[in-house]
Amino acid sequence: METTSKPIFDEIRFGALVAADKTPTNDERGSFVTGMVFFDPWNHDEAQGFEKLVRPRVHVGADVATAGEASQIYAGFSWTANITDFLFLEAGFGGSLNNGDLELDGTRGPKLGCHTLFHEYAAVGVNLDPKWRIVGQIEHSSHANLCGEPNNGLTRAGVLVGYKF
Repeated sequence: METTSKPIFDEIRFGALVAADKTPTNDERGSFVTGMVFFDPWNHDEAQGFEKLVRPRVHVGADVATAGEASQIYAGFSWTANITDFLFLEAGFGGSLNNGDLELDGTRGPKLGCHTLFHEYAAVGVNLDPKWRIVGQIEHSSHANLCGEPNNGLTRAGVLVGYKF
């Protein structure tokens, strides 16, 4: 009797992001190489209707700065809504750790207040075939004023290529 085992990873994504908030207090230079790994321990893809809300996928990712800005690693939960076989929407929420500037010190770039932040993202994706997809994503990390001031946050947007296992 042959059994098929579920792969460890449900999906991987790689791409590039740029700063989406170009205000004087948040101006980040360069681009950010980004990658995400998704796990599906609760079979989100097989859930129907509202059951998808209680069976999210788990994501782990990182944004690596190319021009000396803040890099971050993050993890959380993701919910995907298939609009059609071709188009999907996605949202994620979790936490992140960063190596960014914390204090208002007169230098350029966002001041984050603390190294531990909330991390959320929204995405729209296109399935090229059952395995490959293109995803447009915007993400934001901040501490919701739980670390006091400052709280400029990190807001980035870009395109990722995904592969579903």
